[in-house]
Amino acid sequence: MSATHTAGNTATVFHTDFPDFDFHEQVVLVSDRASGLQAIIAVHDTTLGPALGGCRMWPYATTADALTDVLRLSRGMSYKAAIAGLPLGGGKSVVIADSREEHKSPDALRAKLVALGRAIDRLGGRYITAEDVGTSPDDMAQVREGTRHVAGIAPEQGGLGDPSPMTALGAFVGIQAAVKHHLQRDDLRGLTVAVQGLGHVGMDLARQLHEAGARLIVSDPVASRLEYAALHYGAQAVALDAVHAVACDVFAPCALGAVINPQTVDAIAARVVAGAANNQLSVPEMGDRLHARGILYAPDYVINAGGLIKVCAEYFRTDASKLERDVRAIHDTLLAIFAQSTQRGEPTHATADRLARERIAQGGAQRSATLHKLAA
Repeated sequence: MSATHTAGNTATVFHTDFPDFDFHEQVVLVSDRASGLQAIIAVHDTTLGPALGGCRMWPYATTADALTDVLRLSRGMSYKAAIAGLPLGGGKSVVIADSREEHKSPDALRAKLVALGRAIDRLGGRYITAEDVGTSPDDMAQVREGTRHVAGIAPEQGGLGDPSPMTALGAFVGIQAAVKHHLQRDDLRGLTVAVQGLGHVGMDLARQLHEAGARLIVSDPVASRLEYAALHYGAQAVALDAVHAVACDVFAPCALGAVINPQTVDAIAARVVAGAANNQLSVPEMGDRLHARGILYAPDYVINAGGLIKVCAEYFRTDASKLERDVRAIHDTLLAIFAQSTQRGEPTHATADRLARERIAQGGAQRSATLHKLAA
């Protein structure tokens, strides 16, 4: 079943037989003739609040690939906000473009980002954007020229800046929780961690792991990042297509998603998979296979929630002094999920999904009860 609604230069498309469609509330295809912008905005669920999720800029091979990514990412944001206890729903936007090439032409890029802001603004606050892969706080400042529904703005422009350090901190304490539960270790000293991806999050995570005494194996397509990690953190570099299979205690995916897939899942040698990437499982069954092999998986949208916690604090102007405390709470949240998973004999991703759906349902029931009282 599908239906299309056109408003201005946006089209809202519902397609319930698309594999990754999960009863998303709204999917908007954005095409701006003047700037050349091609983008997709997905609002998965707004039961708990407006849908917040970053804007990813990536040169998708096809529009179908972009749609798959934005559908999966937006659903993950709904679950991430629910587990973190935030007053937010889940959404995401993707711009179909090569970020490196786009940033070579600042004026043309600005036109696209402002056009994206206008498209977001037409949603009336249902969706709030922020930075993601391929975008930056400076880019978000340009999006803000078209809408106020944006977070992740640089401090000098009134925001809290790059959320990546909080994402990395959440991943670090999440690894500590996984090691405590599965390896019965209270520290990381002497353990080997393989970090896939040394972008803003992955490199900061590598620093924290090094300072905690872990040995590092790293992979990244950018040679200068590998050189930096080797020089400063004593990291050993391996090929991109080999890092998942190296002998290590923890495998930390911090690049793009679907790294745990039918081609890689049986080769994973780590006892723990815990990293900051989104959508690490290509399909949920990959989590089942990790569980069957006795490998502990830290559900990605739980362990990488630090960035969302930060942009939520910025958007709603809450007490930023409590930010680090709230991000460090990811440690105990994961321990609770691991304990429930063990008690019920189910994979950790299934436990997390169930808890997220329950919290969203509870929020919907509470809102319905409130509206009923107001109408009485």
